[in-house]
Amino acid sequence: MGTITLIRHGQARTFENDSDQLTVIGEEQSRALGKYWIRNGAGFSEVYCGTLARQRRTAEIVGDCFVKAGLSWPEIQMTPELNEYDGNGIINRLAPMLAENNTSFHGALLAFQQNKNSPERNRYFQKMFEGVTSAWFNGEIQVEGVESWASFRSRVRSAINRIISGEGSGRRIAVFTSGGVIGLTVQTLLGAPEHKALEINWRIRNCSLTEFVFSRDRLSLDYFNSIPHLDKPSLRTFR
Repeated sequence: MGTITLIRHGQARTFENDSDQLTVIGEEQSRALGKYWIRNGAGFSEVYCGTLARQRRTAEIVGDCFVKAGLSWPEIQMTPELNEYDGNGIINRLAPMLAENNTSFHGALLAFQQNKNSPERNRYFQKMFEGVTSAWFNGEIQVEGVESWASFRSRVRSAINRIISGEGSGRRIAVFTSGGVIGLTVQTLLGAPEHKALEINWRIRNCSLTEFVFSRDRLSLDYFNSIPHLDKPSLRTFR
């Protein structure tokens, strides 16, 4: 049997122009994970990540902890199929289209825009984002250049299946990715209704661990959204 651990990237600069970068907290979360694994004797035979900067940087910081401790860390295998869905495209291109024809969503979008710099911005953002991603998921709005839910689902499932189908026994695999990828993988494994993938996604914390045990013909969930390494309350973030 092997194990595959899906790690959500550390906190990113969501509301800044260059949102695909870790915050100071995101970097601290990543170092906390590396040190936790080292203390507990964890090791990996393979490491994968998407090509997004926030995913890659999380993996690099964890790897640096291992190297500085004199421990081995596999070469990171960059895998674009592990990237998050196109959140920027959904917000910047699909949200305005939805707002034109949906009064309720128009109100949610306007409320977020008015509160973008307020202490409550996460709450307004979440309401707006859930509305537009639901329409994206259902195929209510589509535009060329913004990946569809069906395409996202297909590439993520294909990537996970390809990774666990590799040769060798007792493989320990770390995959640095994003909440949407993890939510979809958990939903698929549990056979839950497909829309639950997004609901699961909303609950996944930054730099959390979701681990599966696998063999060639079986994949089983061991634990979900675990954060034993984030012992400071300030490090427990969703966005």
